[in-house]
Amino acid sequence: MPADVAVTGLGLVTPAGHTGRANWEALCRGRSLAAADPELQGLPVDFSCRVADFDAAAELGRAAARRTDRFVQFALVAARRAVADAGLDRRAWDAQRVGVVLGVGANSLSTYVGEFTHLGAGRAERVSPLALPRSVPSMAAGEVAIDLGAHGPNFTTASACASGATAIGVARDLLRSGTCDIVLAGGSESARSRMTVTCFTRMRALSRRRAEPALASRPFDARRDGLVLGEGAGVLVLERASRARARGAPVQALLRGYGAGADAHHPIAPHPRGDGAVRAVRAALADAGCGPDDIAHVHAHGTSTALSDAAEAAAYTRVFGGGGPPVTASKGVIGHALGAAGAIQAAYTVLALRHGLIPPVANFQGQDGDHRLDIVAGRPRPARGGAAISCSFGFGGQNAVLLFTAAP
Repeated sequence: MPADVAVTGLGLVTPAGHTGRANWEALCRGRSLAAADPELQGLPVDFSCRVADFDAAAELGRAAARRTDRFVQFALVAARRAVADAGLDRRAWDAQRVGVVLGVGANSLSTYVGEFTHLGAGRAERVSPLALPRSVPSMAAGEVAIDLGAHGPNFTTASACASGATAIGVARDLLRSGTCDIVLAGGSESARSRMTVTCFTRMRALSRRRAEPALASRPFDARRDGLVLGEGAGVLVLERASRARARGAPVQALLRGYGAGADAHHPIAPHPRGDGAVRAVRAALADAGCGPDDIAHVHAHGTSTALSDAAEAAAYTRVFGGGGPPVTASKGVIGHALGAAGAIQAAYTVLALRHGLIPPVANFQGQDGDHRLDIVAGRPRPARGGAAISCSFGFGGQNAVLLFTAAP
């Protein structure tokens, strides 16, 4: 049998806060953190979910803050906190067997927009020599390895909004194969650039509730009209459970299953019946040796867009039948962090299993259509069992599902 993989630490930097405790408390309150964004002033959509009170220089030092982009800074802070949470001593580990796998959906458009301005004005000499190394997606994992002294496998996964979940699944395989003893896995993204917001606006993917941004993100609600962009990072420390117990580490949850696959349907729209999502969920269940009835709750992708939520609801109905397990979706609170979303959700799923509670979906008032999910709304609900799935779906029909169980 494949070795059990344990989550022994987690680090979070999100609009809900910079610690696991702050994030959990915000999730349980179930109120959206979307607000007007000064960086987006004058655009048709001028609000987002921002990471507030983040001082990169204070966290990382001035030199590192100047050298790195915002998505890399988030990854560095989240990774440091995850390592501390796991009780690991960087001076004592076998660095060649410590890997870093982080999901990033895109490079930093904020950096490139500024540099292209210089180039377009005929001032090539003003383009920063740091423009590439501070903004390419691989630098999230690279900078974390440099910071922590991790010499094992090091790379970035890019599967759109499933990137963070994909990274965790791949990290699990590095541990099961014996390639690594420890892997820092997760994702990081900062998607609040004016160009990113403009692109999503032109695609008609964003909510237009400028007068009431706190009501804009409402996964699975009948009045949903689009997503709200967010940002942040989530990093998990993964180890083989036997090794974690041998060193006396607290096991926060077990990562028992991973399923992935493609819709192969459309560049942007999900398959209307959720075919790819169904296959990914069933693959995660089979990988863990679980059946649909074993799942106590689902942490849904839940973007708050009409097509995506409908396809996802159809997928869960097909897998679990009528009713099914309770469903939550954190994007109602923190918005959509794109490539980091799956990693943040994974951390939230671990927290839910630890606390035995399912957080509510912000702004949910009622469903429409033929699919009726058991949406957790209003207040947290006690969880009835010890297994949960976290689901992530992205452009290109890329699907990734993680199955966690509570620590024994």
